[in-house]
This record gives sequence, structure tokens and C-alpha cells, in this order.
Amino acid sequence: MREICLDTETTGFAVKEGDRIIEIGCVELSDHGITNRNFHTYLNPERKMEADVIEVHKITNEMLVDKPKFEDKADEFIDFVKGARLIIHNAAFDEGFLDAELEKIGKPKLRDLGCEIVDSLEIARSVYPQMHNNLDALCKRLNIDTSQREREGHGALLDAELLAQVYLVLKQQQTSFDMDAASVASVARHESVSVGELPVIRASEEDLSEHERVLEMVRKSAKGPALYDIDETEFAQKRTEEQKELDEKAAKMKSLLEKL
Repeated sequence: MREICLDTETTGFAVKEGDRIIEIGCVELSDHGITNRNFHTYLNPERKMEADVIEVHKITNEMLVDKPKFEDKADEFIDFVKGARLIIHNAAFDEGFLDAELEKIGKPKLRDLGCEIVDSLEIARSVYPQMHNNLDALCKRLNIDTSQREREGHGALLDAELLAQVYLVLKQQQTSFDMDAASVASVARHESVSVGELPVIRASEEDLSEHERVLEMVRKSAKGPALYDIDETEFAQKRTEEQKELDEKAAKMKSLLEKL
């Protein structure tokens, strides 16, 4: 399934009170990272914005006077996102606005277009519990450059591009977290995992280049040396410590199960 990072800018925060979308930004992802395909448009919301909203995204009422209405860009937008997995930070907000715009012109809502909605805020909360997980905080934590955002204000395409960088790291870290949790559960149930003979698939030059780019992003986000950068002795020591922790967790789990 295609993955697309999506963001919108709006005239305000209350779709039920008539606030409208003024900008949509979509950035496509592939197995190798961010592609060169995107969808971006400014929109005439047919209503005025207050100064406090303009201060956030720096898009003025005058800038939108000659821009197309949502209905003029709807088919192009639908063609781009139809059937895709949409990664949206605080997804309920953007999904609510987009569904309202689509409904106004008699078009199906996002999920009815075959879109799967993934809330990257929920992923961030699972990876970084009890921490600030808005886009600014995540970019700062992962050393992703936000200088353009600081200069120019929030923008849908810019924020979608930043979200794409954040999501690539979050997805990798969540996968690692899920694998560790599954390992603990397997040990607790005394399960053995049998892996048969697997075919060897060599990485292409493009794969290796993208792999190194992702590793560098992880290095920047790590609070200390990454495991793949330490020597064999230190790695073996860390694995021993991790195995000890797993054994202790398994013992605790076994003890709890025996008491049931």
C-alpha cells in the first residue's frame, strides 16, 4: 500500500463552526524513503481569517483571493491519495476537515476512498511515552532541521516533509520496540521460534545508500552510541545484560502465571 504523509492548514480549529482548509500538502513515501512525488495546493476558503491564525502559518487573506476553491482541486487530490495509507499527525483534526470539504461537494470521505489513516502522534506516544510529541518536539529530539519552519511559519507541504522524516525514524523505532516485546512474550510462554532456510537477497546500491541514510538519522536520534557502531566486546556485554533482563522478566512472568 502506498504511504503518504499529509498535512493541512486551516482558517481556524473548529470545522463545525465553518472553518475551512486553506492549504494541503502530501508527500509520498516508498520502501527507499521519500519519493519526488507530492501534491500541494493553496485554497480559497471563501471566508476571512483572524490575525492569530495568520500568525501561525503566515498565510494571509490576500494571498488566497486568487487561489482555487477546494472543489476545483478535489479530483486531483482524490486521484493522488485514493487507496493510500495516510500518515497524519493528530489525524482526527485533518481527517475531519478533509471529510467535511469532500462531503460539501458530494465526494466520498477519505476512508470510503480506500484510505487507511495512521496517526503518527499515537506512534510517537508509544515510542516516547510521557514526553511532548508535537511535530516541533519530535524534530528537535531527532535533530531534524526546522529552520525554514521557524522562518516562514507552518506550511502544509513543509510540515508533511518534516513529518515524513520523523515517521521514517518512528516506524523503525516502533518496529524495534514491537520485536523486543514479542521476544519477551515468547520467552514467557516457553515458545521456540524455528526459522527455516531463507533465500539470500543481496541489497542493491540504492538499498545500501538508503540504509546508510536511515542509520545516520538513527545515530542522530540515539541518546548514546548506536548498537551497530560499538565494537564486538561491548556489543557482547550489552547482549549479555539484555539477556539477563529478559530472563528476569521471563521468570517474573512464569511466577505470575503459576499463581493464577
